Amino acid sequence: MSALVSLTEEKDYLRIVMDDGKRNAVSFEMAEELNAAFDDGEKKDKPVVLAGRPGTFSAGFDLATMARQDESMVRLVREGADLAERILRFPQPVVLAVSGHALAMGAILCLSADYRIGAIGDFKIGLNEVAIGMTLPWFGVELARSRLAQESFHNAVALAKVYSPAQAAAVGFLDECVPEDGLTERAGEFAAQLAALGSKAHQQTKLRVREQLLTRYEQALERDFDGGQIMATMGV
Repeated sequence: MSALVSLTEEKDYLRIVMDDGKRNAVSFEMAEELNAAFDDGEKKDKPVVLAGRPGTFSAGFDLATMARQDESMVRLVREGADLAERILRFPQPVVLAVSGHALAMGAILCLSADYRIGAIGDFKIGLNEVAIGMTLPWFGVELARSRLAQESFHNAVALAKVYSPAQAAAVGFLDECVPEDGLTERAGEFAAQLAALGSKAHQQTKLRVREQLLTRYEQALERDFDGGQIMATMGV
């Protein structure tokens, strides 16, 4: 893999690490390399651990592209939406090692994975789109509706509330939190446990569990992108 994404094969799982040296922005290059890593993951037929760099899992989309407010922005948001859906449908379990801040698209990735383990620290996790003047796309709303606690859904989405890792686990962005220096080990141990699951049974059951979400997700993509409506949808 290249400098943005690394892939390591362990005995029972694959480890994918995002590291752009900064905020792990989801750019065209990052999305391309993540998809290439997940391509390899499908071939290996092992659980995947997706991790970020120390202190930052991902702080969202590439701001330079988003600021253009043109077709390149639309394409990047669509690539993010497709990446989230790929993780939702991935045939093997996907475990996130949320190594720090996870905002906007970073939080959407948290809502897409099977199991999310966060590092304890002074980190922010949440859908902050409204706080930066953007309307959350429909696909993000549907992911939040499916994964977040009902009583926290409005505050997290409409009020752009961001959470500490412990709070994020309580509302549904994460499943558990561990000390920062134990994150890699805990994520690997859990992924190795999941390797014992029947691969086909996991895949088919996951798709059944997420059937309604995936139907709503496809409808959301139509609302966001058909006819180029994402510009108005995002309020830019």
